[in-house]
Amino acid sequence: MPPKKKASLRPPSTGDHPWTDIDEQGTGLSVDDFITTLVVRTGNSLRRVVTLPYSDQFGLTMAEWRMLSVVAEAQCLPFSELVTRSETDKSLVSRAMRLLETRGLVILEPVAGSPRRGLTCRLSADGQALYDRAMPVAQRAQAAMIRVLDNEEREVLYRTLHKLRRACHDEEDTLADDGQ
Repeated sequence: MPPKKKASLRPPSTGDHPWTDIDEQGTGLSVDDFITTLVVRTGNSLRRVVTLPYSDQFGLTMAEWRMLSVVAEAQCLPFSELVTRSETDKSLVSRAMRLLETRGLVILEPVAGSPRRGLTCRLSADGQALYDRAMPVAQRAQAAMIRVLDNEEREVLYRTLHKLRRACHDEEDTLADDGQ
């Protein structure tokens, strides 16, 4: 089977670009210039190039790595909070957590005294040991990609991504308030 052909990437010019002086209607934007297209494509590329190699190295899917790392950071949290923090579909979180539980990497326990069916999630000793081995590898891989950018680019990108997340969060709140 021939290797998959990569889409050519045109380097951005230092002058005008489609986002310069963009009007409210987005006149002149092509699908390739949509912010969602660029962010999704970049995110997919980053997952393949940065995250997949170390998740594979430790025998985890990317979803399993994400759940393992969120639980490790929190130490112990309700399943509903894991869904919220991971910003992942509930069914994907459930599937990944059941697989991690089957492998003995997480412990899922019923919430004591809860009138509703709920679970608390935490790492097992084996899960913590795996996380402790994987996290330095993940940090190095992430740092290598971040270091492709100079310090000014890092600061601008970091602030910009957080600004966009806040704007999306605010818009989601508005949609929820409007009943959409």
